[in-house]
Amino acid sequence: MLKTKRVYESAKPSDGTRFLVDRLWPRGVKKEKLELEAWLKDVAPSPELRKWFAHDPARWQEFQGRYRAELEANLEAWKPLLEAAKQGDVTLLYSARDTEHNSAILLKAFLEEHM
Repeated sequence: MLKTKRVYESAKPSDGTRFLVDRLWPRGVKKEKLELEAWLKDVAPSPELRKWFAHDPARWQEFQGRYRAELEANLEAWKPLLEAAKQGDVTLLYSARDTEHNSAILLKAFLEEHM
């Protein structure tokens, strides 16, 4: 099962394997404190797309199309997430304040379509 969670929420055993899926390290979080399997920067939106989107809900529709195109072109970045999800629970960690319009939510839906 795939889940999403903000990095600022405490880790729980029910999270399963945890992966950070942001391009940038989250502010105020120490690396040793964030319990995770890996930081998968390359699965996050490109720097150009991230800056263009700027978490603007008005750009959400177009962002989805652009990010999906990046994911389709970058199988090697998200394949480890799919493999881990086949083994058990996986939590995609993100730092965005907006819990409805962020790349982790879209990545989760994308991965579920490919399972």
